[in-house]
Amino acid sequence: MPVTKSAKKALRQNIKRRKRNLLRKKKIKDLVKEIKGLVAEKKIDQAKKLLSQLYKALDKAAKVGTIKKNTAARKKSRITKFVLKTS
Repeated sequence: MPVTKSAKKALRQNIKRRKRNLLRKKKIKDLVKEIKGLVAEKKIDQAKKLLSQLYKALDKAAKVGTIKKNTAARKKSRITKFVLKTS
C-alpha cells in the first residue's frame, strides 16, 4: 500500500479512472453486441440507428485516452462494414 501522501492520492485517482475506463469499454462492448444481435435478427434499420451511439462512445473513449484512436477507427469501420454487408 502507498505510504506517502502523493502516492495515496495517485492510488485514489487510479481507482476512479479505472472504474470510468471500464464503464466506457463495457458500454462499447454492449453496443457492439446489441448491433450484432439486431443484424442476426435481420433488424438492419434499428442496427443502423445504434451505430451513431456506438460512434459517439468510441470517439469519446478515444478522445479521453481509454482506447487508442486507431482502435476506435478500426472498430467503427468493421462494425459498419458488417452492418452494411448484411443489408
